[in-house]
Amino acid sequence: MTLRQTRYGSRIGYAAGLRDAEIVKASYQGLSDLELLHKGPLLHALEGMVKVELQDVEIDIKQGKYYIDAIWRNSLEYQVHKGIVGPDHTPVAWNELGHATGYVSGLMNRFILHKQVEITPLGPRFIGKPLEEWDDVSDTLKYYQADSVVEHIIALQNQVEDLKQALPHNNYLPVNVIGNSEKFKEAWSLAEKASASTITVLLLGETGVGKDVFANGIHQASPRADKPFIAVNCGALPNELIESELFGIEKGAYTGAQTSRPGRFERADGGTLFLDEVGELSMAAQTRLLRALQSGEIDRLGGTETRKVDVRVIAATNVDLAEAVANGTFRKDLYYRLNVFPVSIPPLRERKMDILPLAERFIDKFAARESKRIKGLTDKAKHALQSHDWPGNIRELENVIERGMILAQQDSFIDAAMLFPPSYTTLLDESLNVLDQEGKITEPTTKPMNNFVSDLLDQQVSLDTLENIVVKAAVDRCEGNLCAAARLLGISRAQIGYKYKKLA
Repeated sequence: MTLRQTRYGSRIGYAAGLRDAEIVKASYQGLSDLELLHKGPLLHALEGMVKVELQDVEIDIKQGKYYIDAIWRNSLEYQVHKGIVGPDHTPVAWNELGHATGYVSGLMNRFILHKQVEITPLGPRFIGKPLEEWDDVSDTLKYYQADSVVEHIIALQNQVEDLKQALPHNNYLPVNVIGNSEKFKEAWSLAEKASASTITVLLLGETGVGKDVFANGIHQASPRADKPFIAVNCGALPNELIESELFGIEKGAYTGAQTSRPGRFERADGGTLFLDEVGELSMAAQTRLLRALQSGEIDRLGGTETRKVDVRVIAATNVDLAEAVANGTFRKDLYYRLNVFPVSIPPLRERKMDILPLAERFIDKFAARESKRIKGLTDKAKHALQSHDWPGNIRELENVIERGMILAQQDSFIDAAMLFPPSYTTLLDESLNVLDQEGKITEPTTKPMNNFVSDLLDQQVSLDTLENIVVKAAVDRCEGNLCAAARLLGISRAQIGYKYKKLA
């Protein structure tokens, strides 16, 4: 075997071992350290790779102690190598070495190295112990290091792509507007048709649905793409400042106005002005805005010169402007002027199929910012994301993914517990389908358990009788092994011994 072959075999096995350790720790809580260790060889045996025969073993996860001396029997990797090359006493089970190292390292939360020491008549013999207890491991550790050329090229390519995705919003292109659901595609199709003209567009939708991204996408798809895109949040500015921000001021217009300053309309000349939360404008600002839209002319605050501007306006609101008109808080003529081409953006809860693509985009964005490599989302995390109602829409999703990125470890997966509080993930667990011991999908146990309890109460089964039935069933399942039955029921060996004796 070449260095590259052994390196890939070890690294593939190591990655598989780490993943198996994650699954075991999440699925078998409460087991002893030795039982957790046994799950790794059991998984490898079920996969048809090898059967591990232990000669000597010691494990204490809290104390960081570990030692194993074992033999690989029926090793698939060794048998294939022997069939091709012939008998060989050099280390050959690189994938199995990598799996053992990865699995135990995942359990122990520290690097535990396993090395093949000899070939016995039964199969390869190997020893595992912490890295610092080995004398010379420099030759072995290179098998777990990334390929110096290929891996670096791939990593650099990924980093370039991540940096592209993390560019500021003014670099968004229409192709970056993410969405495959029918409602979303209908909304973007309307916006795309409006982009070719100078028509005023009114973006409607709940807070956080991405109205700013839509506005930027419309601008980038328009003939004005090379001109300024200026955004202003009308709801974030106090009433006394909004007019000066939009239309500019002349020196001395009011106390503190030391210099003349152009407003957002002038700065957006030739380009696009995005007015977010336009429903929050004061009545005075609405009047001046209506004049600017109708005539294309503005007057700076405190000025006497009328200025001509060429500005395409995109407005956005999360309030019902028609209702605001009825309530007298929004001008009817301005409403009709803005509502020329309305585009309603659907909330995230109505476009569930877009959640995971959006999450992946945010993972790429924050991975570049945090200089962190993330393998992706666990199945439980994906289920949690698709089960949430997202009252804050895409903005909430972005915040949730950012939290997950901060909590996730390097080269790991983002789990549901990193995205949502424990109370929410607990509720999700109750609705998850699970795999039984035979690997078949089973429905959640809540309903069958409720039916079982209801039947017991209907039959007036006493608590003592119920306990006797459960104890006997546990002992029968464990074939008379009281220790195993005690673990199954979550009680001590002495307790089940006492309860089982009462049945005799």
